[in-house]
Amino acid sequence: SCWLINTGWIAGGYGESSRIRIKWTRALLNAALSGALDDVVYVTDERFGFKIPAACDGVPSEILQPRSTWPSTERYDNVANVLVQMFNENFENFAEGCNEEVKAAAPRVYENQSL
Repeated sequence: SCWLINTGWIAGGYGESSRIRIKWTRALLNAALSGALDDVVYVTDERFGFKIPAACDGVPSEILQPRSTWPSTERYDNVANVLVQMFNENFENFAEGCNEEVKAAAPRVYENQSL
């Protein structure tokens, strides 16, 4: 298994939000390492394709879904789409050496869509 755990900002961008609490990071890390997340329900992020646990002991469920933590879901959508575009533009530097399966896993921009 491979886990990507947010240890950074939640509920907005840099300077307008807060860092994720260390106790939540620890709870996520402990759950991942202990196997507690092996058989839980996951929600797939529509842009990035990440599978995010719907619940984890010791972590508020809304924290697990980045979009739900932002004061404005419209602003989150705009910022997330910019991040997708930046990722895809950077990936173009490496795409020639990648197979189609890797290319197909690229994040996708969603416009004016309620996810």
